[in-house]
Amino acid sequence: MALPFFESPSRKRDQIVAVDLGSRITKAVHVQRRGQAFVLSEYAMVDAPIYEKTLSAELLTEHLKAVSHALQCKPKTVSLTVGVSDAMVRTVEMPAMPVDDMRMVLKHNSRNYLQQDLTNFLYDCHVLSNGVPNGVQGKPAAAKGPASAQKQRVLVAGARKQIVHDFTEGAKNAGLVVDQIVPGLVGPVNAFEKAMPEVFANQVVGLVDIGFRNSAICILDRGELVLSRVVAIGGDRLTSDLCDSMKISYAEAEGIKLGMPGEVQSHLDMTLIPLGRELRASIDFFEHQHDRAVSQIYVTGGTARSEFLVERLQQELMVECKVLNPVKFLQLEVGKEKEPEVAQVAPQLATALGTALAAL
Repeated sequence: MALPFFESPSRKRDQIVAVDLGSRITKAVHVQRRGQAFVLSEYAMVDAPIYEKTLSAELLTEHLKAVSHALQCKPKTVSLTVGVSDAMVRTVEMPAMPVDDMRMVLKHNSRNYLQQDLTNFLYDCHVLSNGVPNGVQGKPAAAKGPASAQKQRVLVAGARKQIVHDFTEGAKNAGLVVDQIVPGLVGPVNAFEKAMPEVFANQVVGLVDIGFRNSAICILDRGELVLSRVVAIGGDRLTSDLCDSMKISYAEAEGIKLGMPGEVQSHLDMTLIPLGRELRASIDFFEHQHDRAVSQIYVTGGTARSEFLVERLQQELMVECKVLNPVKFLQLEVGKEKEPEVAQVAPQLATALGTALAAL
């Protein structure tokens, strides 16, 4: 696995295809680096085979073939995302040691650092530049005493070996080569860093990604991911509850949710209020622990397409909420017929774009 941070020592490429394997819609992007600029050459949104909870290698092969066909691009190197319910992301303190040694320590002693036994997991680690002690470029600062006594803040990600194996085999059988397998939770963080560099570096902000089945919140303190949490309420719950309360079809409920949400606010609030409370609890926890206020929330995901729903979320969170436009720094070469659509779907592409940027 690879954590998608720009300081990652992995080999950089001049172009990559990134695929965000969603529960309902898979989002894929083809991004190129040209000097200091980044180019969005193509994107595609393909219905996911949601009838299976977990994609098998065989099903993934057929799905990736469909995605490649929709993208109509030549690169065979891909980065894939692991969904928020299948990947673990945690900030921990560990002794100063090489990343390879950290992986081995976590493999054999996950309970000591992660408070649970995660057998048959693969791990990756990223030393936080603002860690303890504070160092340069992820290296711990000099300190007295033995190296083993020094501590540093480390972002740890993990996923089951079987998932990584299925992803790798599924892509291989589709004629693709996996460059990275990335935790989807941190994809929007990567995209936010490039889209809003000044805010990223200097403010305390929250990123809320409202997915199909789950929503995730990441709190960034001046460029450092300090808190993340996944809530089991997403766009599907909003639509399903609206469907049940109004006795209408799922398709009708989805259309009303995005097209006329003000007309059914009382029905939507049954789900939006619990979601807002869960996310607000994470903000309260951070603010109590760090004595710093979250200044803004940036929202991504399909639900972010509704201005009304973002405004209602803002009322519940009691923090200004904005929709993140993760393509604002990109040059667009998707064709004139698709350019008008990019702004509309941009919030849904945040995870895929952040995954792509990790490889470039």
